Amino acid sequence: MHSPRRSHHLFMNILVLVKPVPDPEREKDIKVDVASGRLIREGIPMVIDPESRNALEAALQLAEKSGREQSAVAVLAMAPEQARDKLTEALAMGADEAYMLSDRAFGGADTFATSYTLAQAVRKIEDEKGFVFDLVLAGTSSSDGGTSHVAVQTAEWLGRTHISNVCSLDVNDGVVRAVKRSEEVMLSFEGEEPAVIGVTRDINRPRFVTAMGIIKARKRPLTLWSADDLEIDTMRTGLVGSPTRPGRMFEPEQKRAGETIGDTPEEAAAGILRIIRKAGL
Repeated sequence: MHSPRRSHHLFMNILVLVKPVPDPEREKDIKVDVASGRLIREGIPMVIDPESRNALEAALQLAEKSGREQSAVAVLAMAPEQARDKLTEALAMGADEAYMLSDRAFGGADTFATSYTLAQAVRKIEDEKGFVFDLVLAGTSSSDGGTSHVAVQTAEWLGRTHISNVCSLDVNDGVVRAVKRSEEVMLSFEGEEPAVIGVTRDINRPRFVTAMGIIKARKRPLTLWSADDLEIDTMRTGLVGSPTRPGRMFEPEQKRAGETIGDTPEEAAAGILRIIRKAGL
């Protein structure tokens, strides 16, 4: 097998890690399996996580800047197969190709197992294409987890420069310039490709999907891989490969205490006043 080469600086090859998540608008309908600690996703529509959309928009803008005809943007997701249409949506936004990792062996993964699996897929794509991606972009965190671990852990598996919480990004002649928001100040960083960057929602406003984008998406490749398609140690994937275990979980009872404070409006008003005074308000 030949060693993957770096892509030429006159154009860019970018990979975006996209995460389909349960629709936050349906949060109240999401259940958790108490025994395993896993989300029960059945019946809950999936959406592309907001920061994943920002990462894809950042990739498309960088590709357009460097020359869209020569540059390429691919997306990679690990998700149940019912989220396949979210990859099609990413293609409709402008991505050139998509890869989806879907296998029961990947289910229940924590960030360690997720990042390992994603990194192995990145290596496979690069080996097949014969180059190393200039950038791998991802959202810093996700609406269903919020750990901010996956982007940096994937970078560590790949042995690449990384930075997260990026709200401004530019690349010129192989030099990556990023601005990161801290609690008190804005920090500027400079490094070389290849790099893994985790972005925030402050970096841009993602474009809408157009009718023409939907038509073009139908002609763009979407590759589905299982565990058997990757050079992967299944003892490092899914629930079995996850060192992080949820603690004891339970569903709290949703009950409110009730008290009768009077049979007439006057008695009720006096009772309310008594409760307020007792509370020291």
